[in-house]
Amino acid sequence: MTKPQMIPLESNFLVPNGTFFVELIAFAIMFFILAKYIVPPINRAMTARQEAIRQQFAELDQAKEEANSAKDEFQSQIAEARQEAARIREQAREQGAAIIAEMREQAQAEAARIVEHGKTQIDAERQQAVASLRAEVGGLATELAGRIVGESLEDEARQSRVVDRFLEDLNDKAPAGGSH
Repeated sequence: MTKPQMIPLESNFLVPNGTFFVELIAFAIMFFILAKYIVPPINRAMTARQEAIRQQFAELDQAKEEANSAKDEFQSQIAEARQEAARIREQAREQGAAIIAEMREQAQAEAARIVEHGKTQIDAERQQAVASLRAEVGGLATELAGRIVGESLEDEARQSRVVDRFLEDLNDKAPAGGSH
């Protein structure tokens, strides 16, 4: 069997040498400096940043809740406005119907007044026509009677009596559905 060969100590990388200890001490010093002066401010900055992010999320949630609340309030106000608009429309419709009914009543009253005025005017004109015809017929009847009798009926009282008798006879002979 062969004996394993021995590697000189200087060339064995598993065995620590002087540079290793110097590097180890330099590493420890760098680690200490990093741990003492560099990492804590970085940790504080990271913690502050995380806290700021948490605060922003909390504010965002609060803003979202406020927005939802405002939205609900807005929708409630819209619903109330719609109800108010419907109530106003109904009120206007009722007022319109009342105005139409009032105008209809006024128009009917005006029409009745016009008809009554027309009837009164027609009656007055009929009375005037009857009086005018009576005077004219009376004059003609007097003249005719004077010619027939051969006597002048110039006396006003006599003439009036003759005309009245003549007209009464005409009225009595007229059918029941005649004038008056």
